[in-house]
Order: sequence, then C-alpha cells, then structure tokens
Amino acid sequence: MEIARASGGEILSADSMQQYRGLDIGTAKASPEERREIPHHLIDILDIGEKSDIFQYCERAEQAVRDILARGGRPVMEGGSGLYLHAFLYGLDRLPADPRLREELNERYDNAEHFPELQAIMADRAPADREKFGDHRRKLIRAYEVLLLSGHQMTELQSGTGAPRAGFRQFLLVWDRAALRERIFRRTEEMLSSGWIEEAERMIAAGLLESPTAWQALGYARIGEYLSGRMTRTELRDKIAVATCQYARRQMTWFRNRHPDAEPVNMPLD
Repeated sequence: MEIARASGGEILSADSMQQYRGLDIGTAKASPEERREIPHHLIDILDIGEKSDIFQYCERAEQAVRDILARGGRPVMEGGSGLYLHAFLYGLDRLPADPRLREELNERYDNAEHFPELQAIMADRAPADREKFGDHRRKLIRAYEVLLLSGHQMTELQSGTGAPRAGFRQFLLVWDRAALRERIFRRTEEMLSSGWIEEAERMIAAGLLESPTAWQALGYARIGEYLSGRMTRTELRDKIAVATCQYARRQMTWFRNRHPDAEPVNMPLD
C-alpha cells in the first residue's frame, strides 16, 4: 500500500487463494476501504468450485499490467504464492504433459492404497523428486508423468532460473524468525476473533473442502475440525499458527532459491 501510494501504483495480488470469492478473512485480503483507495487486481475472480490455473493467472496478470501501464500507473505485485510470481517474472516451466497419461496415473495412484507404490518407484527412479515432493500426492504424480514423458526428473527440468522480465524490481521482506513467529501467532488469534470461524463455516457448507483447488487455503480445514468438536479453540489457534510458521519458512527458502534477483529488506523498517 505504501509503495502504491508513493508511486501512483495499482496492486496485483499474487496470492493464489485471494482469487476466490468468500475467502476474505482467512486469506487476509485488503479491506474494502483499502481497495477503494488503491485499485486491486486478481482478487475475487473465481468461485470456490473453479480450479486455479497458473496459465490463466499469468494471462490475467499480463493483461492487468498492460492496462495499468496504459493508464500511466505502476503495477505493484504482492503476495506469497511463489509459483505464481516465479511464472510471471521468469516465465513458465514448459514441462511435458499428457492429459490421458495423467488421468491414468491419477486413477492408479491418487489414493491411500497405491500411493506408497508410487513413492517407492520415485525413490528408485527419481530420488530428487521423491525427496522434494515427499507425501504430496498430486505433485509426485505430476513428477512421475514428467519422468515418463521426458526421461528426466522434474527437479532437473526446473533447476534453471533465467533472467527476470525487464522493468521489475523484486523485494523480499525478511523478518527475524522469533519476531515473525510472534506476529503469526498474534495475527492468527486476531483473524479467528474477527469472524474467520464463521467465514469458514459458511464456505465449508458451500463445498470448500470438496473444491478442486480452493480447499488448500490454509486454516479452513482446521476450522472444520474445530467445528466438528475435534479440538479446542486454543488448539485450533496453535495448529493454524504453527502451520503458518512452517509455510513461511518454505516461502523464504523458495524465494531465496528461485528469485535470486530479489533484494532483501530487513523488517521492520526504521
């Protein structure tokens, strides 16, 4: 917001979950007042039943940037979905794909019974992919698809990072780990106390947890467990906060490795 105010900018969200209507508190969307002050883009563009597609995201982001520049404004991208930001700034990884093969692999391995078979296959034939994707079923299936089509591990094909697009500067906000943990715990409590539980209850009733992509939004499934009586309110806060801290660490690792051009900014600013 401060950068946009100072530069006549408009903000583009690069948060994959802020695309979904109804996931407001849980994804920490800009408030209606903030959006009235500064135009925001790529927020509230999908229903929870729609799949989030990185290719469509990049197309929409490209169009938004063109529109902002045509108005004489400055695009200010923000958000933590590293894959979205990387695809936009460095280009999409053009990995091979075969929808029919993917369907066959999903049918075979996208279940608790046969997924261990795939893990064993990947540990033998693609150990780097097995280590990177671990127990993430969809990602490991995708890696196996790439292996079958190309003969290479997906991590090998994604290892290179080319030059970023011209005209953009990247900044990585770096917090002391203890300070960040304290902020996350405090923010989680504030969100839960400000209507997140009620929001999650509405969205779960609308089918959030059965949706193709939106179900991955952090915290909503945990709130569903709380609503079913499987944990206390304190346990809910702690589990969401711990998961958020873990996600923040993965984000920092991603941005340091995949965005080498990002300039670190120590927080808080003086």
